[in-house]
Amino acid sequence: MKEIEFKRDEEIKNFHFPRWSEFPNVDLYLDQVVNLIEQYLDKYIVNSNEKNEKLVTKTMINNYVKHKVVKPPVNKKYSREHLAYLFVVFILKQIYSMDEIKLLIHLAIETSPVEQAYNRFCEELEKAIQFTFEGKSYIEEDKLSKEQYLLKNVVQSFANKLYVQRIYLKTRI
Repeated sequence: MKEIEFKRDEEIKNFHFPRWSEFPNVDLYLDQVVNLIEQYLDKYIVNSNEKNEKLVTKTMINNYVKHKVVKPPVNKKYSREHLAYLFVVFILKQIYSMDEIKLLIHLAIETSPVEQAYNRFCEELEKAIQFTFEGKSYIEEDKLSKEQYLLKNVVQSFANKLYVQRIYLKTRI
């Protein structure tokens, strides 16, 4: 059997997901939120429907608020908490349904404050992507709590999809 060759993607070496402290200190209007999310994610997420389709739109964000995945903005402005939710939603929607995302977010913040849960998600996502592109094992289940194991599997699913798209399907963003 041929050994799998794991390929490095130069852009992936620099993958960074913004932490809570990196979000702006002021609340943002919807246009600013769209631009911020696109700035971080447009290199890593592929819209499978159409190549010209926007990654993030105002309508999408309004729908997430309408369906109570994200809390409504206050005075038409979005806080750090809103940004954290939206960044997680845009990653997870690549793999999971909106109902599943709502449940996963609820499980994460049930045991930790939003800031802590979000930063943990960022750290684990970055590790999962790095390990996947290096062909290394990421999940060591015997040392983890049930919640930690779930989080690692959630971010690993995105990392696996990203790897397959960029390396094997040659989807260039």
